[in-house]
Parts: sequence; structure tokens; C-alpha cells
Amino acid sequence: MLAAPATVLALWAVSAQAATNDDIAKRLEPVGKVCVQGQECKGMEVAASAGGGDAKTPDSVIAKHCNACHGTGLLGAPKVGDAAAWGERAKKEGGLDGLLAKAISGINAMPPKGTCADCSDDDLKGAIQKMSGLK
Repeated sequence: MLAAPATVLALWAVSAQAATNDDIAKRLEPVGKVCVQGQECKGMEVAASAGGGDAKTPDSVIAKHCNACHGTGLLGAPKVGDAAAWGERAKKEGGLDGLLAKAISGINAMPPKGTCADCSDDDLKGAIQKMSGLK
């Protein structure tokens, strides 16, 4: 009866030793890699280009960062395309530049930059203009 478990154990030991150094090195590879912007990082070209760096369009900023609140008027946010609500807000805040300043710093329940931390001021201004119809 003990012969069967001993045979299985012996076969397991032999198969474990059969692993090559390459197999072991592959299993020990790190699961991630840190790359520094501006330095070559081989194998990360797809990830680097997927990260963007391209200029954002007003539509893409609105869809990704603004529409959740401004699409529905959540918590008093002026709705996309509601010229009267946006006009009233712009009058109160000092025009388009005032709205931009509030978008950058945050207002009421809206966090700074409306959750688009990597948006430039021009990206935000374009999104505000598109949502409000203001020029």
C-alpha cells in the first residue's frame, strides 16, 4: 500500500527537477514594469501610446468626465445644452472665464477639474463651451 504514494512522490520529484533554468526564470519574472517618461522602455510601446498625450476633444471630455452630472442635471449641475441655465450660471460667475475658473477649482459637489485631472485649461474650456453654447 505504501508503494503507490512513494511512487507518486518519486515521479513528482523527478518532474520538479526537470524544469529548466529558463522555466524558473520565467516564473520569477516581475508582474509589472515601471517606465519613466522620456526614457526608453522596451516592450511598453503599446501601453505608452494607449495612455494618450493627444489633445482631448470637447466631446470626449464631456462623455468621459462631465456627462454623468451635466447630462442629467445631477445635484443642480446645469444640463448639457440648457442655454438658459448655463447663461444664468455664467452671469453669476463672470462669464466663460468665470465658469472655467470654477471648473478648475471645483464648485459645490463638483470636484476640481470635474474628475478630469489630466485635462488642460483649454480642454475644460472647450467642454464648457460645447455644453453651454457660450463663446
